[in-house]
Amino acid sequence: MSPAPSHDNDQRPSRRLDELRAPQLDSLLSDRSILIQPLGAVEQHGPHLPFNTDLLIAERVAIAAVARAAPDRDVWLLPPLAYTKSNEHAWSSGTIWLSADTLLRVLDDIGRCVAVTPARKLVFMNGHGGNSALVGVANREIRLRHGLMTFLAHPGVPPDQGGVSAADEHGMGIHGGTDETSLMLHLAPELVDMEAATRNIPETLVANRHVRFGGTVGFGWLSNDFGPDGHIGDPTTATAERGAEIFEAAVVAFVEALAEIDRFELPLAP
Repeated sequence: MSPAPSHDNDQRPSRRLDELRAPQLDSLLSDRSILIQPLGAVEQHGPHLPFNTDLLIAERVAIAAVARAAPDRDVWLLPPLAYTKSNEHAWSSGTIWLSADTLLRVLDDIGRCVAVTPARKLVFMNGHGGNSALVGVANREIRLRHGLMTFLAHPGVPPDQGGVSAADEHGMGIHGGTDETSLMLHLAPELVDMEAATRNIPETLVANRHVRFGGTVGFGWLSNDFGPDGHIGDPTTATAERGAEIFEAAVVAFVEALAEIDRFELPLAP
């Protein structure tokens, strides 16, 4: 009789926390573990990109970075959160969004649950710029209420938050523009309709020094304030090759960030 197949319960599982069995959690996770929560959105992205653009980009960057970092870092992926604060696109059917209050409560609930695990560090990998301010608030609330060390990362810093976009977008390719469309051409070209892509830059803001995207004075806006298609940028110049370069840079940067997060400790000595 052939021997029964061996089931090695000590074999390292995938880095998805939701694929672990309950006994594995305490044996595999420790106070050095880093949990990564991808945040996306389900929102209109103009006529050329799918509703899941932000979700797909954040999740793919997180997955790739965890795969590279795992040999050296104790990193784990949480399932992505698809519905977030997308009310700047509330005018568009198909956008599914949470209120600011609801999202803050959801993020706090996630922090509360992570705090029950052995892990002490929680990273939000945020693919939607409309979440950033709230996640910053949530990070401090989770730190205060649940004692976790909390972090906010992006696949790329949004242009209206200090990041850069293609030169001919004048720093205002913030939604469905060159870089985001290039990433989707690289990651999911079957979901992109380049024939529907059009340039849409708020030219009246280009000359402004202060009141503009990425300027010193912010302003409240809805995406259809800039036209009925709802995107802000120039997707017509996007290419899959550019997307591959942006994706690789995002993964490398996040792997480097995870190394620093691994070394990061609180409270910091004077």
